[in-house]
Amino acid sequence: MSSDAVTRIKSKTPVPYELTAIHRDTHDTKTFRFALPEHATLDMLPGDHLFVHATIDGKSVKRPYTPSSMPGATGHFDLTVKRYETGVISRYLHERQVGETVLMSGPNPGGHWMDGMAKKVGFVAGGSGITPMIAIIRWILARNQNVDLFLLYANKTEADIIFREEWDAYVRAQTNFHCHHVLSEPPAGWSQGTGRISETTLRTHLPPPGADTVIFLCGPPPMVDAIETTLKSIGHAEQAIILP
Repeated sequence: MSSDAVTRIKSKTPVPYELTAIHRDTHDTKTFRFALPEHATLDMLPGDHLFVHATIDGKSVKRPYTPSSMPGATGHFDLTVKRYETGVISRYLHERQVGETVLMSGPNPGGHWMDGMAKKVGFVAGGSGITPMIAIIRWILARNQNVDLFLLYANKTEADIIFREEWDAYVRAQTNFHCHHVLSEPPAGWSQGTGRISETTLRTHLPPPGADTVIFLCGPPPMVDAIETTLKSIGHAEQAIILP
């Protein structure tokens, strides 16, 4: 089918999407699949986001979520959501059942990937900040782009690592994909990073600053603020640090 036959969907106002499948990724993370028309896709670049809208306790609430499915997929899209006890929308989504609808608007432009923007790409993610990264990484690898990818992923425990099997598979199969995990509560015998992401960790496991390098950064705001400051002190230009 030609690309001209594909409908590209974008809406400034909330529209209902039917939930068609739910996959449990970790003990507190699920991937929700939503239906699109057969020949329709979300009008977005890798890293762009949707707003999920809901009425909670009589109040209208919205939160941004980046689809984890690859841009260009037709017939459906996925949201991978970690449940937080204080997260009103994450708890709302985790209570949804197949067959229900969820209101969403967008996609909206964020810190996204554009083909050709860099030859070396670093990704620094904490917890559910991995969702924009998976969409970008899947996109680049599926298109066999000549880009070196370096993922630095921080979590509390090994059980918290989202998409663990996929990362391990990429490390085995893709010579241009590199991955380093950092755990604040590592198990006995853990051979990768421990504690928090430090300047040494950033220098060791990300590409060095350069004209052909960009770094995507996403996670809890205190982590993002601290790492962005450190990346700049290392020499990464402000415009080369992208916050999806």
